[in-house]
This record gives sequence, C-alpha cells and structure tokens, in this order.
Amino acid sequence: MAAELTRAQIEHLTQALRDQQAELKVREKDGASWRGTVELDQQSVGRLSRMDAMQQQEMAQAEARRRVNDLARIEMALRRITEGEYGWCAECGEPIAYRRLEIDPAAHLCIGCAR
Repeated sequence: MAAELTRAQIEHLTQALRDQQAELKVREKDGASWRGTVELDQQSVGRLSRMDAMQQQEMAQAEARRRVNDLARIEMALRRITEGEYGWCAECGEPIAYRRLEIDPAAHLCIGCAR
C-alpha cells in the first residue's frame, strides 16, 4: 500500500508538472506552422510532395491533440494540488504511489485502478 506524500515530494512533483507544462507550451508554438492548410497547387508542388506534406500535417495535428490532452491533465493535477486532493486515487481513494507519480505526475488513478 502506498504512503501519503510528503510536502517535499509534492513540491518536487509540482515543479515537474510546471516544467512539463512549460515544455508543452513551447512545443505548441513550434508546431503551429505544421498544422496549416496544405497547398494543393499542382504547378508548385508535385503529387508525392503534397502527399508527404499532408501526412506531416496529420502527424502535427495528432501531436497537437496530444499536447492539448496533456496540458489538460497537468492543469487538473495542479488543481488537485491546490485543493489538497493530489496523490489520492480518484477511483478508490487510496494513495497513489510516489514512484508512479514520478513517472506520470499528472496521474489521477492508482496503478490498480488504472489497470
């Protein structure tokens, strides 16, 4: 059974969440150019180049959706910290192991409930 988190552990995980949040926001700015409309002018770009550009656009859009999801999970974790509910499983109410939170600081389920 997992033990309740110490203040130092919560501070460490809070910083990890903020670092992840900042990194995701930087990647959001960097990835914005790949999500634009693919130019379909046959005079300027060949068919294979357009297909490649469309595939890259799809991958960039999927990455953007993952970033949005990850940012939402981080925001929820930071809110749980503020409300004093961080580190407790949202399903069973048991403490979430610190080792699990080190791997995924935004986790809201213990390993048993996550399975």
